Amino acid sequence: MKYSIIKQCIALSLAVLFTFCAGPGSRKSRTGWKAGHVVLIGLDGWGAYSVEKADMPNVKQLMQNGSFTLSKRSVLPSSSAVNWASMFMGACPELHGYTEWGSRIPELPSRVLNRNGIFPNIFQLLRDAAPDAEIGMLYDWDGIKYLSDTLTLNYYAQAPDYSKNPSGLCDMAVEYIRDKKPVLAGIIFDNPDHVGHVDGHDTPAYYEKLKELDGYIGRIIAAMKEAGIYENSIIIITSDHGGVGKGHGGKTMLEMETPFIISGKNIKKGGPFDDSMMQFDCASTIASIFNLEQPQVWIGRPMLQVFK
Repeated sequence: MKYSIIKQCIALSLAVLFTFCAGPGSRKSRTGWKAGHVVLIGLDGWGAYSVEKADMPNVKQLMQNGSFTLSKRSVLPSSSAVNWASMFMGACPELHGYTEWGSRIPELPSRVLNRNGIFPNIFQLLRDAAPDAEIGMLYDWDGIKYLSDTLTLNYYAQAPDYSKNPSGLCDMAVEYIRDKKPVLAGIIFDNPDHVGHVDGHDTPAYYEKLKELDGYIGRIIAAMKEAGIYENSIIIITSDHGGVGKGHGGKTMLEMETPFIISGKNIKKGGPFDDSMMQFDCASTIASIFNLEQPQVWIGRPMLQVFK
């Protein structure tokens, strides 16, 4: 009787030990992580010039509680696909090959391809390190999916037309976070870029849209709290480019300078930092959060000064 009980205790202990230490997606694979979850929220066409004037209390609370720069520079041209690609791929367009506003495939041969036939990216790096990690991408603009290494993602989806359902992407993001508790999630809003093209950047309509988007960010934060992951998460809010007049793609600072805000677990309450930051440094910073070794072809640098 006693022998049987001892055997059961040993078996249970071994099972617990195996769960804790073994398996491709186990705690062991998460050694050195600064946080268990990263939520990257992108606002397409959000120029750094607008932050001070914008009514964005949720974003500004993240700024106050974390670290940020309003001088992160876009790669050229200062337009969408080339910059989202650089943000996800840790390199410049001369290396990853996506060079235009609407690039779906590289116009230049990518210097290196991963096993999925796309340039090495932050999603693939995390997948290799933690094969069972939930990784997702949700977006308004269909072009995002061509830059996201969809073969690596567990889930990717485009929101319904925001002109008919403006809260659609936020609704999807809230449900995804509550249900799946993703390790890495990208949530990329197509606004304020759309309003910038129709009404103009730095206009009342533009700031009204920023206020609306801030409300969606508040809902996403609330969903993280409801899911029980908020205290073990890092939130990044950033953009691909700014704009001037009703356009972008040029070389003015209104188009080139974008915000980068990072807040959450193990992030310093450091306020603004002056260190130079480029679009491709975003991928390197996320890689540092997950203790990932970045590929030799990447040129991004992690913003180590933001971490405790």
